Amino acid sequence: MFSLQTRMMMLLGVLFAIVYAIVVMVGTSMGVTNFYFYLVISVGIMLVQYMIGPKMVEWTMGVRYIQREDFPELFAMVEDQATRAGIPIPRVCVSQSEIPNAFAFGRGQRDGRVCVTKGIVDLLEEDELKAVIGHEITHLKNRDVLTITILSVIPMILYRIAWSFLFYGGRGRERGNAAFVGLAAFIFYFITNLLILYASRIREYFADKGSVELGNPPAKLASALYKLVYGAARLDKDVIREAEGMKAFFASDPSRASAEIRELKELDQDGSHSIDSAELSALRNREINVSFTDKMMEILSTHPNMLKRIKHLSTLEH
Repeated sequence: MFSLQTRMMMLLGVLFAIVYAIVVMVGTSMGVTNFYFYLVISVGIMLVQYMIGPKMVEWTMGVRYIQREDFPELFAMVEDQATRAGIPIPRVCVSQSEIPNAFAFGRGQRDGRVCVTKGIVDLLEEDELKAVIGHEITHLKNRDVLTITILSVIPMILYRIAWSFLFYGGRGRERGNAAFVGLAAFIFYFITNLLILYASRIREYFADKGSVELGNPPAKLASALYKLVYGAARLDKDVIREAEGMKAFFASDPSRASAEIRELKELDQDGSHSIDSAELSALRNREINVSFTDKMMEILSTHPNMLKRIKHLSTLEH
C-alpha cells in the first residue's frame, strides 16, 4: 500500500498532467480565444476566495474570538499543541453551533485560527478534545487551507475553458475543434473535482497522524471521532443542513453521521459511547467491511469513511 505522502505526490502529478494536457490541446486547436482572460479570472477568483475566506467562515459559523480568561483550558490545549507542532499560536474562537465539531481556518500559519463548537465542548472529555485540537493544529502546520485552495483552482479553470469552448468556440471546422477541447475540459473538470475530494481525504489522514505525533493517544482521537459521529447523528437534520457549506473544514462530516454510526456501533463493545485503547487494539488485526454504497459516498466526500479512518488510527503507535 502506498504511503500517504506517496499518494499525495502521485495525485499532484496527475493533476499537473491533466492541466498540461488541456493547455496543449488549447494551444494547438483552432479558434483559441479568451483562454488567458479566463485563466486570469479563475486565478483572481481563487485569490479573492483566499483573502475573504476567513470572514466568510466567521459569518457562516457565528465565530466569536475569545481571550484566555474566557476559556483557559482550551487556550492551554491550543498553545500546547501549537508549541509541539512548532507553529505560531493561532487565535482561539468558539461557535455556538450545536454540531459537535472543530475546525481550523485562516490564510496561513501566521494567520491561523482554531475554532470549537459549543456541541463539541459539551460532548468530549479533555484528552479527547485535545486530540481533536491536535488534528486541527496539524492542518495549520501542513498549510492545508492553502493547498486545497490552490488545488481547487484547477477544476475552476477547466470549467471556464469548457464553458468558453463549448458555447463560444467559433464556426465550421474551428467550431468542431473547439467543441472537442470544450468536451475534454468538461470531462477533466469532473475528474479533477473527484481528485480534489481525494486530496481532501488524504489531508484528513495526515491530520489524524499528526495529532498522534503531537502526543495524543490514537484511542483518544478515535474515541473523539466516534463521539462526534454519535453526537451529530442525534441532531435534527435541519441543524446539520445549516452548516452544509462548512463540512470540508470540520474534523468529521456531520452529514454522514446517521449512516456512519451504524458501522461504528460494533466498535463500542462495552456500550460506553466511546472507544478505549483495548477496543482500538482489537480493531488493528480485524478486517473491516465497507458497503459498496458507503464506498461510493466516500468518493464524493471531503472526509474518509469513518470506519476506515478509525482503522487507520489503530495502526498508529503512540
